[in-house]
Amino acid sequence: MKRLVVLSLVSLLTASCVSKKKFTELEDKHQETSSKLSQAKMELAACLDDKKKTSKEIEYLRSVNYKLSENIGELSLLSRKEAENLQSSLQSIREKDLQIKTMQEAVNKKDSVTLALVTSLKGAIGDLDDEDISVNVDKGVVFVSISDKFLFRSGSFAVNNAGKEVLGKVAKIIESKPSFEVMVEGHTDDKSILTDCLQDNWDLSVKRATSIVRLLQDDHNVAPGRLTAAGRSEYIPIASNETADGRSKNRRTRIVIMPKLDEFYGMIEDELAKNK
Repeated sequence: MKRLVVLSLVSLLTASCVSKKKFTELEDKHQETSSKLSQAKMELAACLDDKKKTSKEIEYLRSVNYKLSENIGELSLLSRKEAENLQSSLQSIREKDLQIKTMQEAVNKKDSVTLALVTSLKGAIGDLDDEDISVNVDKGVVFVSISDKFLFRSGSFAVNNAGKEVLGKVAKIIESKPSFEVMVEGHTDDKSILTDCLQDNWDLSVKRATSIVRLLQDDHNVAPGRLTAAGRSEYIPIASNETADGRSKNRRTRIVIMPKLDEFYGMIEDELAKNK
């Protein structure tokens, strides 16, 4: 009986030792699990925080994307308008280039005619003294300057025979160029004049210009619609009036031969019409 009790106690102690060991193991596992759980909770909290931040970023990016989409539409519209404006500007530039080219061609054509006119005039009157008669061209206008000693007696506005001969040569060239207009300018020195027919140098310069215009019209059939008479008196001198030589140079008649502006512009319009 006593032996049985001892065996029972040994068995109980043995059983108690095994349970404690398992308990310790379970407790360790529990602590480990608790630690992992705490770590997992921390990681979960961090993930949730990241998710929240990511959600905000996604929302922001969506907003930006929406705005960009709208801007792209506006940029596309703007680009179309800019392209249309550019095309319009290019067309305008092309038209202006064409106009400039056409005008240049017209000017070149006019200059060619002017050069031929100068050559013809110089050939016609080339045997005269260069100091007494000259032919020049400036900006498409031809100037024939004739000393009054070839044309008039002192204080007179009647063209003499030598002057008629010179003007006859000029008139032939003028008549052959019907697209040019002619203005005759009378110039005097600064010496005052007063006669029964003349009040002053204005009168003298105008009457001399008128006499030449009548001669071109009546004797050489230059169309009167092409002619203009102008008196410039003493106010556009080309030399000093202090000397006899200077006054002689200032007493002159200038024949200005210039293209008709309406025909010149008509030439440009015709060229533009051809290039359309």
